[in-house]
Parts: sequence; structure tokens; C-alpha cells
Amino acid sequence: MTERLVVIGGDAAGMSAASQARRLKGPDELSIVAFERGHFSSYSACGIPYWVGGDVAERDDLVARTPEEHRARGIDLRTRTEVVEIDVAGRRVRALDRETGTSSWTGYDKLVIGTGARPVRPALPGIDAPGVHGVQTLDDGQGLLDSLDRTGPGPRRAVVVGAGYIGVEMAEAMLKRGFEVTVLNRGEQPMATLDPDMGRLVHRAMDGLGITTVNRAAVTEIRTGPDGRVRAVVTEAATYPADVVVLGIGVEPETTLARAAGLPLGPHGGLLTDLSMRVVGHEDIWAGGDCVEVLDLVAKRTRHIALGTHANKHGQIIGANVGGGYGTFPGVVGTAVSKVCDLEIARTGLREKDARAVGLRYVTATIESTGRAGYYPGAAPMTVKMLAEYRTGRLLGMQIVGRDGAAKRVDIAAVALTAGMTVEEMTALDLGYAPPFSPVWDPVLVAARKASTAVREAGSA
Repeated sequence: MTERLVVIGGDAAGMSAASQARRLKGPDELSIVAFERGHFSSYSACGIPYWVGGDVAERDDLVARTPEEHRARGIDLRTRTEVVEIDVAGRRVRALDRETGTSSWTGYDKLVIGTGARPVRPALPGIDAPGVHGVQTLDDGQGLLDSLDRTGPGPRRAVVVGAGYIGVEMAEAMLKRGFEVTVLNRGEQPMATLDPDMGRLVHRAMDGLGITTVNRAAVTEIRTGPDGRVRAVVTEAATYPADVVVLGIGVEPETTLARAAGLPLGPHGGLLTDLSMRVVGHEDIWAGGDCVEVLDLVAKRTRHIALGTHANKHGQIIGANVGGGYGTFPGVVGTAVSKVCDLEIARTGLREKDARAVGLRYVTATIESTGRAGYYPGAAPMTVKMLAEYRTGRLLGMQIVGRDGAAKRVDIAAVALTAGMTVEEMTALDLGYAPPFSPVWDPVLVAARKASTAVREAGSA
């Protein structure tokens, strides 16, 4: 007897799950119906800033698999169709056709929820005015590009609200588009995913690139002109003229449907799942991607992390389990990288405030080095900060700000965190060396040596 799998969400988690399930079970065993409220499927939301900035030439370059390609593989993908209700008891979902306005129910034997995340959009006067843009979907990116094209000649001013990953990436995109860019940041320093001392390095570099960054700037209003379009962003202290506003405040799990259906949510608003990505307490419902909370392997708590890497892994695991195979997702260590122009930013594990929040005592070590041998042409500086647990020396986290291949060095620490290594053990890692790629002592090893010394000194004090 043919079972039916219903998938809510046509991007990374949902369509990875559908595709993997289809590989394991043919249409005679498993029919698959997927609903996507937008026009596109299986695309890289992380690539939108680079498309907007011109590094990626075409929108379609960000699409890994089109709706037509999914349909050719035996997946009934219905675009411009939004699921508006989940009836858990009745094992069915109600979907709204956004073109015709009609809705209908579809039953399921198994359900996958991949509703993603939604941009934080504070309830401010003027927040919905033309010219104010979030950048979560390809439709959002196209809307922003259309808005940029409508901006007239002469000085063009963009205000980016928020200075996290999305904010700094969109600041770079606006700069490349020829706009004067101001970033309004509510926090003490940009990149709140870093400790403030590392965030200051990002701030200094952004200023050097011609991006004006204003910290401790709480936006109170978005002001519009006679035509209704945005004209300025108002904070408690000043007014900043704007021809376009980009919201880079961050995202939160899109779990409106799940909450209404009574499914379990965690402290950050994301769906709670077991190791197989099955929703806790529900045998035939799975969830993955930006709408779930995942276990932080270092802090031993759940957290919400919106990244395509996790979403695709979740989808593969869900699809394997739905299709009769087996897979688990053990958790994350919180690795992320970004850039603004040639400045690279990376972090993994815990910040200082994260360690304090879970009751861990720690020491820190910060070093400055270069990505290549100092005598080799093109050697550029980088700063590495490392956190280690007091007494045990267990690595707790690492942050990097620099240039010339700085960011990907964070992967060394990500592996060490996953393995539970101490900073002393890290000093003996056999990392690749040649002058074009690294000094004799790689910056990560230099930081580990300094952190190891700090651990010994703290233990003997």
C-alpha cells in the first residue's frame, strides 16, 4: 500500500528530505507532496548577499534544483502554495493556493516540517514602507534589487539595520552597488556572535572600508516621503537619510504552524526533535532546518542556528529515516564564517558570555599572527582568540578576525571541539605547513600554546 509523505517547505531541509526519501523508495511505495509558498526551490539563501552585491551574476545560479527538476524525479512540488494549518489528529494539512486564493486539505502518513526562519521585523512606524527589505528568500532578494534599480542618480544612501552576519554581508553588497552605507547596530560592537573585543576589530575594519557603523543605536522609526517610500531611519540620537533600508537584525524560527498545532517548542521558539530529527512525542512527524533547535555539544543546551549546512544534513537524515534507512544528527558546535569585503570573520564554540551562562569557568588567550610566513608576499594579519576550560584545559571556543585565508582555520577548532580536545592536545596537531599557506607555527597552534599556558597558570594560582 502506497504511503504519502507531505513536506512543508521547498528549500534545503524539506527538499533534501524529499529527495533522499525518493532515492530509497519509489513512487509505488511512497508518494511525495511538497508545498512551497514562494516561486523557487532548493536555493542558497546564504548566497543572496553575493547576488545582490554582484559577485553572483544571476539569480538562477543560486538554485540547486528547480521545481521542474524535482517533479521530474517523482516529487509533486507545488509552488506558490502555502500550508496554513496542520491537523495533527486528522493527519492532514490545509494549503492555500496563493494565485487563486483557494485552499484544500491533503492527508499524510508522514509529515516533514521545513518552514525555515523568518527575519526579525520589529513593530516600528514605517517598517512596511516600500524600500524597506528583508533578505530571507530569493523573492526578497529580487525585491531589493528592483528597489535599488528605482533609486535615482546622485548620492545614493543605504541604511542597514543590524550588524550580525546578514547585516555586514548586506553592507558589503550595498557598498559594491555604489551606495553610501550606514550600519545601525543596537549592540556594543558589530558581530554580536563574537566577543566585544573581537567585534571591535570588525568595526575598525568596516570603518576603513568606508562603511559607517553606529553602535548602541536603537531604531525608533522609519520615516517616509510624500510618495510613501522610505526616506530616513530615526534612532534615539539621530536621523540617517536613506534611499533603501535593509533589515539585518537576524532571524527566528518560523514555527507559527507548529505552535498552532500544539507541537513542542524549545526556549528559542524552535521545534524540538530527537536524534533522528523526529518531533518529540510524534511518531510520524519530522522537522529540520532553520525551524528547529539543535543540541550545542559544548554548552549541552539546545540553541537555534540558521545555517544551510545544518538544514541539508537534517534533510538527508530525515529522508533516510522516512525512506526506511537510518540516520541521526548528534548536534553542533556553532561554527560560522562570514566576510565584509576582504575581512574574514569566523567563530566556533562558546563566547565568554556563553560560557558564563552555562556555569563554565574559563581562561582566554588572544594572539596576532599572519596567514602565511611573514616573509612571504601577501602575508596579512589575523587575530585569534581561544577559550579553554579552567583546570581541564578543554577547548571551549575560538574566534578569528583577519584576511588571506583566516576564516577557514576555524575548522581546526570545530573538529577539536567535536572531539573534546584540550588546548594542550591541540598544540601537537600535525597541520600542513609551507610558507605560502602558514607560518611554521600556525596561528591556531600559537593560540593553543598561549591558552595552554594560561590554563597551567590559572591552575597553580
